[in-house]
Amino acid sequence: MGCFRQDDYVELTMHFRCNLKCEHCMIEGTMDWLEPESVTRLRQVITHNQHERRWKGLILTGAEITLRRDLPELARLARANGFDHVRIQTHGMRLAELDYCRELIEAGVDEFFVSVIAADAETHDAVAGMAGAFENTVRGLENLDLFPEAKSLTNTVVTRRSYRHLPAVVERLSHLRRLVQMEFWNYMPMRETDDKNLIASHLEVLPLLREAITQARAQGRGVVVKNFPECLLGEDHAALDNRQPELHIDAAFWPEFMRNGFHQCVHRKYCGAKQCLGLNTAYVKKFGWHADELVPYPVEVLT
Repeated sequence: MGCFRQDDYVELTMHFRCNLKCEHCMIEGTMDWLEPESVTRLRQVITHNQHERRWKGLILTGAEITLRRDLPELARLARANGFDHVRIQTHGMRLAELDYCRELIEAGVDEFFVSVIAADAETHDAVAGMAGAFENTVRGLENLDLFPEAKSLTNTVVTRRSYRHLPAVVERLSHLRRLVQMEFWNYMPMRETDDKNLIASHLEVLPLLREAITQARAQGRGVVVKNFPECLLGEDHAALDNRQPELHIDAAFWPEFMRNGFHQCVHRKYCGAKQCLGLNTAYVKKFGWHADELVPYPVEVLT
């Protein structure tokens, strides 16, 4: 299970530009025309929260939020007006600049959700499309270790390119003191077919994913898994959490997102799973329904 309640956070997409070209990027095809949320909208969310006290934390995200020059000012505004926490979602490369880390933390950013693609520079940089990306991301996480007020989280997108690295990612980051949570998000192609051949079979991913979960928990980390069949996880099913903070994003994103197709499973009508999203359309087209491998939960098991 994770260390954070999703309902405690609200998320705003404040930027739609990135200096990497990650193969698995969910918004790659929409980045050029999605509109970021405005500072006016951010102020409205802040004002709403001052009256309703609905959220404890604000997540600033988009494509690569550290490319916004006014990011420290946005964090300072949120913390000065009632948010207990400000988190940024980032590929982490700019965090390799120690002074920039300090600037963000002094402005009020206290949680850093950092993407780690793989366990080695060769794979990470190839997927990210930039030499040196892995080195800078790891150095950024190590810089965060210097600040007691900072908490770091990592996310590894599970693809055909990355799934064999999952236990090694946990091991590679085992020295980090501020790393409180590791997340593993199974890839969704944002379309009905796996045009990039990035989807990996759940059956092949499973043993390595469970090994990574066990290792991360042994290190005292929270663990979150997303978009993976709950029944396959066995005793690790509690790691699955497909809930998300309330997301404020250009409405044009949602029709593209729904092209994934969700809650498809041959056992759906009589399965008691609470968190499972089933299989997406592209996955079924590539690997089939796994009707014999997926086992429906009786309703009473998970209540």
